[in-house]
Amino acid sequence: MSQRGFSNELPSNYDELKAAANRSSWRERLNAVEELSQSNHSKVIDVLTHRLNNDAVYQVQEAAYRKLKAFGEEVQLPSRKKGEPVKGTQKILVRIKKSLPEGHSYEEFKEKLKKTRLDVYDAYDGEKGTDFDAWLESTWAALGKK
Repeated sequence: MSQRGFSNELPSNYDELKAAANRSSWRERLNAVEELSQSNHSKVIDVLTHRLNNDAVYQVQEAAYRKLKAFGEEVQLPSRKKGEPVKGTQKILVRIKKSLPEGHSYEEFKEKLKKTRLDVYDAYDGEKGTDFDAWLESTWAALGKK
């Protein structure tokens, strides 16, 4: 163990955790950041730095930032992005709505979004948290009025 209670050894499941840190599910990425951060190893620091600088979900960026700071790394927390977490979301949602039959339900829309654009679904789920469903439903309802 190193001075701060972290292991300097690469975790035995490093490859699996590295893959999880890059999955489409923000929850899997967050869990991978948490697990990886038990090891203060240069490869782990690389993965955490990538999540810090490139994750679409601010909660994952914050977790990577905290872990890197705990390792003594000189890092800056990126500012929360303004606007859409995924560029062109409005067009994507319009296309999905138009692809469904007239009179479809919100649940059908939500399911199609999840199946066809998990990246968009996941990024907004992570950013909106408990407000996600309310946001998505009101956005879906507003799409038909344009």
